[in-house]
Amino acid sequence: MNVTISQLHKLKQQGEKFTCLTAYDASFARHLDEAGVEVALVGDSLGMVVQGKDSTVPVTMDEMVYHTAMVRRGVTHALVMADMPFLSYTTPQEALRNAGRLMQEGGAHMVKLECTAAEVETVRLLSRHGVPVCAHLGLLPQTVYKLGGYRVQGRDAAAAETMVGDAVEMQEAGADLVLIESVPRTLGKRITESLRVPVIGIGAGPECDAQVLVLYDLLGITPGKRPKFSKDFLAEAGSVAGAIQAYVKAVKSGAFPAAEHCFE
Repeated sequence: MNVTISQLHKLKQQGEKFTCLTAYDASFARHLDEAGVEVALVGDSLGMVVQGKDSTVPVTMDEMVYHTAMVRRGVTHALVMADMPFLSYTTPQEALRNAGRLMQEGGAHMVKLECTAAEVETVRLLSRHGVPVCAHLGLLPQTVYKLGGYRVQGRDAAAAETMVGDAVEMQEAGADLVLIESVPRTLGKRITESLRVPVIGIGAGPECDAQVLVLYDLLGITPGKRPKFSKDFLAEAGSVAGAIQAYVKAVKSGAFPAAEHCFE
């Protein structure tokens, strides 16, 4: 049976965790599907871990459509969520057109976009036209040059309040999911408790309704230093399939993320 947005909402209501992992091709997507990962995220992180670029900024719409189509062919059950790349949603109408490409050409079930308060109208328009949306808050990798690096967000009271408000606004505008990245654990918990829709965390603490990791971090093959919030599951599991299964089990049991993967 295919995973649906309503099923993810039901899991939140029941207090059951679910899992999300990035995938960029059919073969890895099949491993996610067979391990029971509920959401396969075709992340623009492919720019860094697949293409070897310095950031996600150079990734194009054509590339996202291409990789989304590959992942879609590799899954039978998982919900496929695709990132909208840098400058592909500068206006609501542009966002609608490009989201349409990801769904019609790529086969995505949902799109994800990095959001500030400025994207509320975009989320509202997408939702009104039947496009499922995940609003990404906190650390926004597409703005890394503006931020001056990959830094934890929401540590001061004013920034935390703004992020909680933005999350609620996105929900009310029609976002079906919210993803928060690199925020203090207490803020991740607060946002999760403030929303009716499920919250996926990455470096946002174990209280989130779900967790997501970059697959290559989980497998320990990302070049250079891996983020604090990641864990190499392959080292203990010994196989790709075993590593993904171990991740799913750890998230659902509450064992991951542990204290060492969280920001205070």
